[in-house]
Amino acid sequence: MTVIHSTRLVTDAQVTENAWVQMTDAVVTATGAGDDWRRAAPDDDVVDAAGAWLTPGFIDIHGHGGGAAAYDDGPEAIATAVAVHRAHGTTRSVLSLVTASVADLAQRAAMIAELTASDPLILGSHLEGPFLDVGHKGAHTADLLVAPTRNDIETLLSAAGGSLRQITLAPELSGGLDAVRAFSDAGVRVAVGHTDADYETTLAAFDAGATLLTHAFNAMNGIHHRAPGPVIATLGRDDVTLEVINDGTHVHADVVRMLFGEAPGRVALITDAMAAAGAADGAYTLGGLDVTVRNGVARLDDGSEAGGSIAGSTLLLDEALRRAVTDVRLPIEQAVDAVTGAPARALGLSELGSLRPGFAADAVLLSPEFDVLGVWAEGNRLR
Repeated sequence: MTVIHSTRLVTDAQVTENAWVQMTDAVVTATGAGDDWRRAAPDDDVVDAAGAWLTPGFIDIHGHGGGAAAYDDGPEAIATAVAVHRAHGTTRSVLSLVTASVADLAQRAAMIAELTASDPLILGSHLEGPFLDVGHKGAHTADLLVAPTRNDIETLLSAAGGSLRQITLAPELSGGLDAVRAFSDAGVRVAVGHTDADYETTLAAFDAGATLLTHAFNAMNGIHHRAPGPVIATLGRDDVTLEVINDGTHVHADVVRMLFGEAPGRVALITDAMAAAGAADGAYTLGGLDVTVRNGVARLDDGSEAGGSIAGSTLLLDEALRRAVTDVRLPIEQAVDAVTGAPARALGLSELGSLRPGFAADAVLLSPEFDVLGVWAEGNRLR
C-alpha cells in the first residue's frame, strides 16, 4: 500500500487541494483531503507531496519510439523507448508502427501482442499505415502504401490476436469505408488520417465506425470556407476524439486552444514521438526514411537546409501538458484530462484515466512547473 498526501490532486476535471490518494496493489482504494490519510495508512509507504500536483498516469495512444529506439525494431528497442516515456509520466502506451509491407506489419503486430500479454503497461499496437493517401503520406514510404483488401485486413487482425488497439487509414481509398467497418466490427478503434478525404467522406467514415482523427490538421486537408475538411467534420461529432501534437511545431497554440474550445473532453494530446524523443539531435531513420533532427524538430531529408516534411516529433507527454498550460493557456483540469481521461475514453479503457477508487493505481507527481517528480504504475513506483 502507498499513500501520497498533501497534494494538489487533478483528476476528473477537478482540482482538490491538500488531497491524498491511497493505492493498494494495482488499484486506487481510497481518496480524501486533509489529515484523514493518517488513518488510511499508518504503517505503510507514505509520500509527502508537499503541495505538488498529482494526476492520473499519462496515456499515449500514438507514439513511435524514444531514447534513440523505435517500436518497429523489436522487444529490446521497445523496452528502451518505453522506459524514456515512463520516466516522463506516460504509464500506459499504445505502440505505433510506421508503414511497412503487410507481411512485416503482421510480424511486428504479433510481436507487440506478446509484449502486451506480459506487460499491462503496453496497451497494444497502432498501425499507422499502410492504407494511407500518397499525397498526404508525411514520413511514410510511398511505395508501400496500398488500398485495403479483405485478405490484408484479416492478416493484420489475425496477427495482432486482439491486441490491435487502433489503425489509421484514409477512408477515400478503394475499399476504405469497408475497411473502417471491418476493423471497427473487430473492436479496433479506427482513425481517419494521412488522408485526402473531404468533409462528406470524413463524415461517412464516422458513420461507418471511425472514432478518431489522427494528429488533427497534420497530413490532411485544412479548413476552407467552402471545403471545411476533416477537422470541421470531427468537431460536429461528439463520438469522435481528435489527436493533437502539442509541441509548438505541428499546430499553433491558438489553433490548439480553438480545438479544446470546440470539442471539450474530446482532445487527446499525443506525442507521435519518433526515436529522437528523449535523445540528441542528429540523423535518424523512420520507417526506412532518413530523418534529421535539428533543435528538437524532426524532418525528412530532402537535400534542403531546412529539411522536408515533419517526421513525427520528439515530444514527451510531460512537455505536451506543460505547453497546454503555459502556451495554449488551458486550465490545468482541461490540460490534464487531455493526457489522461480523454485518451482513456478514446480507447474505451474504463479502468484508466482517473484517480478515483477502483481505477488503476497509475499516478504522476509534478512540480509547480510540471516537471515530473514521481511516477507510479499499477501501484509500483517507476521514478
